[in-house]
Amino acid sequence: MLTHAHLPKFLFSLSLYVSVLWCKTKMSRQQGEVDELFDVKNSFYIGNYQQCINEAQKLKNASAAVQLERDVFMYRAYIAQKKYRVVLDEITGVSPDELQPLKLLAEYFAMPAKRSSIVSKLDQQTSGNVDVSNHTFLIVAATIYYQEGNFESALRILNQSDHLECSALTLQTYLKMSRVDLALKELKSMQERDDDATLTQLAQAWLNITMGGEKLQDAYYIFQEMTDKHTGTPLLLNGQAVSFLGQARYEEVEAALQEALDKDSNNPDTLVNMIVLSQHLGKPPEVSNRFLSQLKESNSDHPFVKEYLQKESEFERLTKLYSPSCVGEVQ
Repeated sequence: MLTHAHLPKFLFSLSLYVSVLWCKTKMSRQQGEVDELFDVKNSFYIGNYQQCINEAQKLKNASAAVQLERDVFMYRAYIAQKKYRVVLDEITGVSPDELQPLKLLAEYFAMPAKRSSIVSKLDQQTSGNVDVSNHTFLIVAATIYYQEGNFESALRILNQSDHLECSALTLQTYLKMSRVDLALKELKSMQERDDDATLTQLAQAWLNITMGGEKLQDAYYIFQEMTDKHTGTPLLLNGQAVSFLGQARYEEVEAALQEALDKDSNNPDTLVNMIVLSQHLGKPPEVSNRFLSQLKESNSDHPFVKEYLQKESEFERLTKLYSPSCVGEVQ
């Protein structure tokens, strides 16, 4: 019921300040310098897209390489907010190669009629040698293939890189394919590289939700710790809600989803989960229908909407086929 939209175990900290400082110090030891984009990246991974943009715009006097990586995350945040026009207007033919894939991704989401041609273009670009150092292209290509349901192509692209975000998307793809065994292996690989990274912690939470049982409470702790450490985003709140739902703790589910609605009333995961929760609580049909209507209007291209409309059409076809008038005609 929950889409793992977009990306990314934890250790309990004495305080927010100590925890964030420790993470930055650890990254400093690993990379030889403080990661200037720590807050930008982390905000993006937990789904706090406006904060990601705000932090990116604060960055001054950085090296060209850091500025380029900053722009990558900033434009990805705009895409996540469905502000495709910003990306399409600002990334031009003379923009750096690392930014070009993001314009393709914005076109894919903004122009459904062009998706077939975009996928064909992508097939050509990935048929030969791929620049594995441009992990932005790998993530964009895999994301488009993932959206198309072409999981084999997504994995083929992702397996060419050991970048942590590529691994997180690989794990997500395995879960979509119901290959928990392979997702477990991918998680172990991520933990060996950076057990404390936000992406690794989120990947652990996704896997815990899929495994269910006692793991659901472990998943909740991960989402709650991130909420306490940073802020409650629709991504984190929906994670909490699903972990509660698996435990039939419906009051907690409703509280988490209501908070998520307050932050983004059109978030598709929140609306889908509200529909499911309404069924569990036995609320009147108009309640779930209200959320469904909102989902259709704000996210008409969402997989849940597409599947619902397909089943609705099939039901109407069967109803006509077996209606009394049709039965009489057959007789």
